[in-house]
Order: sequence, then structure tokens, then C-alpha cells
Amino acid sequence: MGQCCSNSNAVEPAMDNIEGDYKNESISNQISSSKSRSCTDIIALLMMLAFIIGLVVLIGYCMCYGDVYRIINGYDDCANVCGRTNQEDIDPTGSCKREDMSMKRLLVINSDAGSGKSPNNIHRECVESCDETHFKELINRCIPNKSSKVVNSFFSKTGLSDFFQEVNEDLHLCWREMLYLCIIAFVFSVIILVLFRFVVGFVVWFVLIGVSLTTVIATIFLWVTWTKERKKLNEISVENQDYISQRKVYSYLGYAILATVITFIILLVLLVMRKRIRLVIQLFKEAGKAIASMPLLLLEPILTFLTLCIVVSLWIYLSIWVESSGFLILNNNQSFNYRKDVTMKITRWYNLFALFWFTQFIIGCQHMVIAGAVATWFFTRNKKNLSTPIITSFKNLVSFHLGTVALGSLLIAFVQMLRAILQYIQSHLRGSENRIIIGIVKCCQCCLCCFEKFLKYMSRNAYIETAIYGYGFCKSGQQAFKVLASNALRVFAINSVGDFILFLGKAFVVIATVLIGIELIQKKQGVQHVWVPLAIVGIIAYLTSHCFMTVYEMAIDTIFICFCEDCERNDGITKPYYMSRGLMEFVQNSKKALAVLDESNSQAWTSPKTISESVDK
Repeated sequence: MGQCCSNSNAVEPAMDNIEGDYKNESISNQISSSKSRSCTDIIALLMMLAFIIGLVVLIGYCMCYGDVYRIINGYDDCANVCGRTNQEDIDPTGSCKREDMSMKRLLVINSDAGSGKSPNNIHRECVESCDETHFKELINRCIPNKSSKVVNSFFSKTGLSDFFQEVNEDLHLCWREMLYLCIIAFVFSVIILVLFRFVVGFVVWFVLIGVSLTTVIATIFLWVTWTKERKKLNEISVENQDYISQRKVYSYLGYAILATVITFIILLVLLVMRKRIRLVIQLFKEAGKAIASMPLLLLEPILTFLTLCIVVSLWIYLSIWVESSGFLILNNNQSFNYRKDVTMKITRWYNLFALFWFTQFIIGCQHMVIAGAVATWFFTRNKKNLSTPIITSFKNLVSFHLGTVALGSLLIAFVQMLRAILQYIQSHLRGSENRIIIGIVKCCQCCLCCFEKFLKYMSRNAYIETAIYGYGFCKSGQQAFKVLASNALRVFAINSVGDFILFLGKAFVVIATVLIGIELIQKKQGVQHVWVPLAIVGIIAYLTSHCFMTVYEMAIDTIFICFCEDCERNDGITKPYYMSRGLMEFVQNSKKALAVLDESNSQAWTSPKTISESVDK
């Protein structure tokens, strides 16, 4: 982790130092300069370090009284771990002795008939192999026959254990085709980015016009159907009219009115927001230019995904230690179990909170790096002068803004933890007759879900402001909220139209890859479960497209914030804009700004700091 510098007592906005001439330092240099930044939200970073230390202490305590093989292999009624040599005798009564179970590596769990599912009535035994009344081993356990019918009906005609063997054979047969499909998904993702770059206008208007025509046709169809049904009803005498026919007519009338209202709203929104939809199209184009200038940004989600895999794997490993911990107790003089004390139970929730916090922290770091690189690209007048914006953004993150990401991720993790606790309470309320409490819990769960989405959205925009100005999380969030609130209609257009187009891009990659996979894999001889490799390929295709679209989405949000800040700080005449000519068409004084730009570009200046070289077209 980089050292926090203290060479600046206050972080001033980079744009405040811009004058009308071109002798001053560019905003991109201000963003990349360490002189204009200081460490932000250090307290949050120290809290994260203290949290990690506390996690190490608690996990160490659980490790002292735990054994992962109690979970992986299981143990019998005398607490002998299956498949292990149990030497230490901890039974003071002498009713159970430690035994060498190295040859008995499988666990069989039986319960007394009619005794219910109480842990005191469950008997555990280590065996060498599963007998005829059980399936073959599965995760060092013997699965009872009573579950075989359910398992066989879904997985395999021969049983669950054979299903995994058959899947293994299928994957061995189809690995080449699956590799080809992964490459196809990658190619499709690149094609989608190219389409977003050059023909996104056609795609957006095609989708919007298609939706509008669909609603109009549906509305006309419902009105026509209602008219026909009403005529049929009127032809029947009042005495012969039944309730079902009347209700059918009124239902069509209600559907037609509702469809008319929806169609009117959609057409009105398209009419009012047509210029803002053009802004969305232009933002897609600008994001394509930024990614084309910095193609290594596409590798950022891959690095994030690998880091998340490491964090989740570590969490699973630590969770096994926590669940294996406990003190040996005797239940009803029948069998031994391990019971957790209060500290171990707290560690379980502590470890879950660590998962939420660290995953959001890693995702926040990705957002910050992408935002810093794209902001540098936006505020560089001559895009050919870009040096290493990604490395610079990463250095700024590590040196100054890890605390900001830690604070933003902490808030999100706190909400996720509350949702997990409510989910735990809700699971224990199932079957309860108190519907009021269940309803209250569900309402709280819904509110927290909405608040979590809002918090994630605001955190992303706060990271963008931090990447531009070097503010702390709270000040950046305040600035982001101000920008978004003053451009509410533009934000609505971007979040509705833009997100829908990105979703269509992901869906196209997944559907196209799976359809091609059906043609390839079905022709393969010997494949028993076609849906398994197709499902794996579909997941990989989604992850591949998601990696590309995530960068694109963050680039669009960053460029939009930079566009709003550019409009706020500059006027295009005395203080020239940093935005491109395409974005200048969406500002109020666009004609004057473009006239000044054209006049400046027509002058044959040779200085390296002339407007003709500094303004990016």
C-alpha cells in the first residue's frame, strides 16, 4: 500500500485553476499530479486494517478449537474423525475411545425411526465403504437410498454418483467445442463493442422504435378485440347474458385503457427526451473512443474477477474452520458433538461481513481505476499525448484513495449485512402464524434492497468525482448528487435506455453462443448430458460479455460526469470546453462554442499549445 502524502492541506478542484488561455496545466495533468491530492478517508482505511486484525484474531481462536477434517470427512458418535488417526482421548467417562479411522473414511448418518430430526437422535458411523442400502460416496458421505428416486429423476437414470462420472466424460469429449465456444463468446463481445462504437445510433433507435410499434400494435389489437366482444355481447339479449361474458368484455376494456396509457407515456417520453436519447448515443460513441484509446481497460474486470475468486475461496476456507470449531459435549449420554461458544458464533457473522466488505472493496477499486483513466482521457485535449492513464489512475488509488473505497464499500457491506440478518430471521419465521411480523420483515427486506442499489449507484459516481478532484467520499458523494440532481432527465435517459442496450448486448452474446453450441455439441457422439456443457458455456459467455459491458458502463458514467463538470466550469468561449465536438452539440451555447472552435482551428498556429492542437475533435 502506498504511503500517504501530506504535501497539500486542501484538495482544490482541478478546474478552478483553468483560465481562458492555454498556458496553464491541463486537467489531465492535474488528475495525474500528486501535488493536488492528499490521502482521503484515512480513518476508514484504518478501520479496515483494524477489522482485518480482529478477523485474524477470531479465526485464530476458532482454529485453536477446530479441525477442518470434522467438516470435510465428518466424525462419528465418539467424535472420531473419519479417515484420520485419532490419538488424543478426551472422553473422561471412558465410554468412547479414540480409534484409528484411517481406513474408515466414509461417514454414514442414521436417525432413529420416529424420533424426528433432533440432533440428539442422529447417529454417525465411520465405514470403509457404502453398503447396498446406500449410494456410492459423495463428498466422503454415503447418501441414503430414500433420496435416490428424486436424484435419479433429474440427474441420471443410474444415480447421482454416476451422473458426475457421466458429466466428467461429457466434458472430456466436448472440451474442444467448449473452448471454441468461449472464443466465439469473446469475438461476439468484441463485435458488440464495435457496434456500440459505430452503429449504436441505429441500434438504440431500432430498439426504441420497435418497442413503440409493439405497444401501438398491442393497443390497437386490444381495442379491436374489445369492440368485437362488445358486439357479440350486444347481440345477445340481456336475459341470456352470463356473468363470464360480461367480465370478459370489461377485462378487455381495462386492458385496452391500460395499454393506451402506457403507449401514450412511452411516445411522450420519446418525444420529450429525443435530444437526451441522442446524448446517450453520443456517450456510447465517446466511451468507444476511450476504450479504443486504452484497450488495456478491458483486462481490468478479468483481474477483478480473479481477485474476487481468491477472496471467495479464502472465505470458504475460513468458514470451514469456523464451522469446525467447538467444544466437545455429550448429548443424552449417547453421542458427542461440538458446540460453539459465543465467540465462535460471533466469528461466523464477522466472517460473513468480511466477505461483503472485501468483495465490495475490490469492485470499488475497479470502478476507481476505470474512472480515473477515462477522466484523464476526457480532460486531455490532444488524445495523442496520453501516456499511461491506467497506471496513473492505479497509483492514485493506492497512494491516496484506498480509504475512500474502503468507506464506500463499508456502507454497502453494512446494508448487505442487515439484509442477511433479516433473511436469517425470515427463515426462522417460516411456518409462523404471525403474518404481521413476516410482512414487516419482508417490507424491510425490500426497502433495504432498494437502498442498497441506490447506495451502489451513488458510490460509483462518488468514485468518479474522487478520481477527478481528489475529494473524500462524503464530499464526492455530495458533488455527484448535485450533478445528477441537476441533470435528472439526462440521468433517467442514460439509466433506462443505456442499461437496456447494454443488457441486450449481454443477452445477444449469451444466446448466440448457446445456439451455436447446440449445433456443435448435439452432433458430438457419446454426449449424455448436453445441457451441462451448454450451461457452463452460457455462464462463461455471460461473464465474458459482463466483463466488457462493465467497463463500457463505467466509461459512460464517467464521461457523463465529466461532461456535466465541463459544462459547469467552462463556457466554451472564454474558457474552452474539453469535450469533443459531438458532445458540444448538447450544451446551451453550442453554436457559439462551435463557432469559436472552428475559428480557432482555422488559424495556422505553430505553437504546441495552440487551440488547433489542444482541442480534440
